[in-house]
Amino acid sequence: MATEQVISDEARKEIEALFHHLPRKQAACIDALKIVQKHNRWVSDQALVELGPILEMTPHEIDSIATFYNIIFRKPVGRHVIFLCNSVSCWIMGYEAIRNALKEKLQIDFGMTTKDDRFTFLPIPCLGNCDHAPSMIVDEDLYEDLTPEILDEILAKYE
Repeated sequence: MATEQVISDEARKEIEALFHHLPRKQAACIDALKIVQKHNRWVSDQALVELGPILEMTPHEIDSIATFYNIIFRKPVGRHVIFLCNSVSCWIMGYEAIRNALKEKLQIDFGMTTKDDRFTFLPIPCLGNCDHAPSMIVDEDLYEDLTPEILDEILAKYE
């Protein structure tokens, strides 16, 4: 039984365009993983297999890089990913209230995705935004100085 291709021709072209700026194809690994994820929302085992020949790497080598980074998803995620910073600064400035409010509003815990596939909720060790704690990222958007009262307004931006 043939396996369906998971890396689109468009994504493949984006990956190959990276090679012109790099000394070796392997140097494009992280960016290639980001491109696959941009197109598929996550990086499947089949994507690793397909990336291997493109990057001249084994799927295992690619997986060891993918699993090192917490922003490369090796399991399916929702349409939007919420990273809530759980650094010491965020804890001191109200992390628990934000975490509890998000858990209640989303009806999920860390590592889970909402039933409508809208949000995946994940912790992140530090966003480097300590002077505006507590903070979180939704997709690529940074939110700082969070309070439970502004969460509905933030979440409403993401359909």
